[in-house]
Amino acid sequence: MRPHGRFQELPLSILVKPQNLRSIYAMLIAVAMFSLMDTSMKILSARYPAMQVTALRALSSLPLVCAYIAYRGAFGRIFQVRWSMHLLRGVLGVGMLTMFAFGLQKLSLAETYALFFIAPALITALSVWWLKERVDGAQWGAIAVGLGGVMVVLRPDGAHFFSLGGLAVLASAACYAVSAIASRLLSRTDSSEQIMFWLLVMMAVGGVALSARDWVALRAEDVPVIAGLAVSGFLGQLAITVAFSSGKASTVAPFEYSALAWGVAIDWLLWRTLPDRYTLLGAAIIIASGVYLVRREAVHVEAEHP
Repeated sequence: MRPHGRFQELPLSILVKPQNLRSIYAMLIAVAMFSLMDTSMKILSARYPAMQVTALRALSSLPLVCAYIAYRGAFGRIFQVRWSMHLLRGVLGVGMLTMFAFGLQKLSLAETYALFFIAPALITALSVWWLKERVDGAQWGAIAVGLGGVMVVLRPDGAHFFSLGGLAVLASAACYAVSAIASRLLSRTDSSEQIMFWLLVMMAVGGVALSARDWVALRAEDVPVIAGLAVSGFLGQLAITVAFSSGKASTVAPFEYSALAWGVAIDWLLWRTLPDRYTLLGAAIIIASGVYLVRREAVHVEAEHP
């Protein structure tokens, strides 16, 4: 699970389920919730250190996740997990959220999303080594096209090519891709409740420990923003779970890219900024690459499991 939720990894049993219109609606709701969550993170990142924002993200959502797990009666096996893999995901989660929050400090939502959209291509590439999956020449070509789109977003004129914000978002996407692969391996033995719970716990512990020295006292006016961060993240996770459990992944996953529309709208409403032509062109290239990879994977799955 990504703390932002997007590009969630899927077992084959889900990939071959029939298409369901309900899943598309659920995905659109999930994207909207995650966009509001990211907006809250961007607001907080302007007032607090990036590492502290990571801690706040995990701490604020943890009570809701605990209540959900208790409701499902899943606390009985919560400690029966593969600790090494959970620790790896915890470290990756802290790094991912911290760098994502840092990127939000420097970039608009639309620019951040455009760069983060490279994550599916990175997951496909990493699956060759970690999961021993087969990736054909067409898929490698799509990955290369997606990386070309990243270069466009980073500005080919060189003016912003070495932007710390842009590089931080790319590093965040890389952490997410490795975490997604690790989650696929974990899902073979551990439940989704265990994976969700321990990721948040470890991000909370790690975020608090690493930000304690530079911790900034919370302001009363930021309490509603933190509450919005918790609720939107929790609802987004529930919605994306419904989306992928009730619909065909090749149909549902492309709707995750609607986040760009939310990013553009929120950027304009709150900060009166709009993405430039490089961001839009690069995002279009990356999205086309990602959609192709999703469709191509669906073809492989259906051929192997008709």
